[in-house]
Amino acid sequence: MALLLWLQSQLSSCWSNISVLGVFLTVFTLLFDFMKRRKKWSHYPPGPVSLPFIGTMLYVDFRNPHLSFNQLHKKFGNIFNLQNCWSNLVVLNGYKTVKEALVHRSEDFADRPYFPVYEHLGYGNKSEGRPFDLRFLVNNAVCNVICTTIYGERFDYGDATFKKLLHLFENSLNEEAGFLPQLLNEVPILLRIPGVPQKVFRGQKAFMDFIDVLIDKHMETWNPAHIRDFTDAFLKEMEKGKVAEENGFSYNNLRLVTADLFAAGSETTSTTLQWAFLYMLLHPEIQSKVQAEIDKVIGRERSPTMKDQASMPYTNAVIHEVQRYGDVVPIGLPHMTYRDTKLQGFFIPKGTTIITNLSSVLKDEAVWEKPNEFYPEHFLDANGHFVKPEAFLPFSAGRRACLGEQLARMELFIFFTTLLQKFTFVLPEDQPRPREDGRFALTSSPHPYLVRAVPR
Repeated sequence: MALLLWLQSQLSSCWSNISVLGVFLTVFTLLFDFMKRRKKWSHYPPGPVSLPFIGTMLYVDFRNPHLSFNQLHKKFGNIFNLQNCWSNLVVLNGYKTVKEALVHRSEDFADRPYFPVYEHLGYGNKSEGRPFDLRFLVNNAVCNVICTTIYGERFDYGDATFKKLLHLFENSLNEEAGFLPQLLNEVPILLRIPGVPQKVFRGQKAFMDFIDVLIDKHMETWNPAHIRDFTDAFLKEMEKGKVAEENGFSYNNLRLVTADLFAAGSETTSTTLQWAFLYMLLHPEIQSKVQAEIDKVIGRERSPTMKDQASMPYTNAVIHEVQRYGDVVPIGLPHMTYRDTKLQGFFIPKGTTIITNLSSVLKDEAVWEKPNEFYPEHFLDANGHFVKPEAFLPFSAGRRACLGEQLARMELFIFFTTLLQKFTFVLPEDQPRPREDGRFALTSSPHPYLVRAVPR
């Protein structure tokens, strides 16, 4: 009996100690959280109320972040702050704000933030007239352009390897959107839990594994005396040994660079073309005007060339309006302040993640006549000549502007004019009107739709 009473007293004491410890840890954690997120800067941008631990993450729909940013923009103005857990973010909206940051103060905003979720990767046949999904054919065609540059060869559209590559790439993009990747970036210790990166980012891992297979296959036929493509040139630099490795020419960098080139050289262009033909379905009168200009300048026999672009202002205007209204990259890749700086009177400290809301630039009501309509006349003057407003920034601006802009412009013009030269795209009679809103997975792409390509 005495033993039981003793055990009971010990358990009661232990439970009391655990309770005290729990209260202490809770108070300590809350104080630590408060100190981490306490704003010690004057004239820091305004923003929504920051909650303990998660900051302002509940204010953002990470599946459609640009829509959330647009709502916060209306409430807090062109520059507002957010917090992902303890990380400070500042969102820039509108043409003047984004241009001032990326162009006029480009050095201050030149850095890129670090993303722990990428550590596991090594970064520190249609029938004529029948309805079909244009997405796959467009993806195949555009991806073959970059594959020729990287791997020195193109793939047949039915090639099983090619299909697998496109499928894995699409899955890897889908994994990067949503709340969970943002949380793991802010609490990277969760990535140290065995199996978490492999399970959460299974598609990314599979895509990079497949890139390894393509590179290894390439190395089997590599001849330093005959450079066929980018991969061959990179391998030749790697042969220079330790000095080359110190300059970044390593196998790991090769796999990462080729993966980046594949992503940058295919996704945005193919998505823009999907938007282009969707808008041709929805605006047949615009499609007819483009085809009339093609017939006048090029005809229906010879293939279009980039020299034709200067003589085709309306077609050029339509392509640019697709990029503006389609809003393919609504949220530019994050920047980070290189040093303490000020922007429009607000203080932004060094190391702050900067998000450029490009959607707010491409649909800035102070710049565009009809920002929320598909209106090619945005890029035509009173005499019908092509003009490009300064607020046209689909490729971002400044020191971190997209390096593939010129290639993308050429691909868009050649693919778009070639297909409209040969076909008229119409909506199948038994199909509902396609949705005009996009679905977000780093890029904003159209919801699947069917189309009929009628030979001209």
